[in-house]
Amino acid sequence: MSWTDLAMNGRILLVDDAMENIQILHHALRDEHDVLFALSGEKALQIAHNQMPDLILLDAVMPGMDGYEVCAALRGSAAVRDIPVIFVTALTHPEDETRALEAGAVDFISKPFNVAVVRARVRTQLTVKRQADAMRELTLTDALTGVANRRSFNEAMDNEWRRCTRSETPMAVIMIDIDHFKNYNDAYGHQAGDLCLQQVSAAMKRCAGRPPDMLARYGGEEFIILLPQVGGDGAEVVAKRILEEVAALRLPHAASSVSDRVTVSMGVASVQPSEDIDPSALIRAADALLYRAKETGRDRYCISAAV
Repeated sequence: MSWTDLAMNGRILLVDDAMENIQILHHALRDEHDVLFALSGEKALQIAHNQMPDLILLDAVMPGMDGYEVCAALRGSAAVRDIPVIFVTALTHPEDETRALEAGAVDFISKPFNVAVVRARVRTQLTVKRQADAMRELTLTDALTGVANRRSFNEAMDNEWRRCTRSETPMAVIMIDIDHFKNYNDAYGHQAGDLCLQQVSAAMKRCAGRPPDMLARYGGEEFIILLPQVGGDGAEVVAKRILEEVAALRLPHAASSVSDRVTVSMGVASVQPSEDIDPSALIRAADALLYRAKETGRDRYCISAAV
């Protein structure tokens, strides 16, 4: 089985201070899953944030940061709180299992463990997670265009704002509006309007393709792009590409006063996130710049270096 196939079957993080336990579990799971390991709670948290495993098998008793503390730290982080945790431990008292479940674990396996039981419980939890992920994807995706919806954008904005604050890196936002879209719907019909939204959103998504970038439908014909760790210069590059990609679609728009083709207007704002700034200030700045782009002729972007 290839590495890609293993990754699709689920990435599992094993956390135990005893290498012999790691080796036994690795041997049991490596044929079906992509397996990572950590010998301490601190390292486990680092790997969880960097590698985003689908499931964590966690020892309860470890020197330094124990399993309960690791589980609490995972549940306290928005980025990794949805990763299911199975405790694998030599503790056997009912109160130990209760404590594990109260800490946020989804299952509890006692040592010495049966390999077949471990495999079965891992498969079960991975199946549950896939189903939960699919349901979550439905609630966070715009049904028409397939891009993120406003709720998804707001969650990502909050998470990336905190991340950029910690790393002292910039963030940019591009607010986008399809020019005279109401006129387009009136002229061509709502079915054509839906197709236009799909084509334009697909073109814009190609312009912001890094893993942390996000294009979201903000409402109606309005879209927004989140660009973490990107300053004004980088955001301007994306805005220029969007103008080019939308123009390349050559979608007729006879009812537009700007062009005989579909065009977009954009407001581009960037900032250095900090705890002293409200993230909504960045969105308001981009929105004000979008308004300026519309007032000064449309089919363009207006940009500001900072909030």
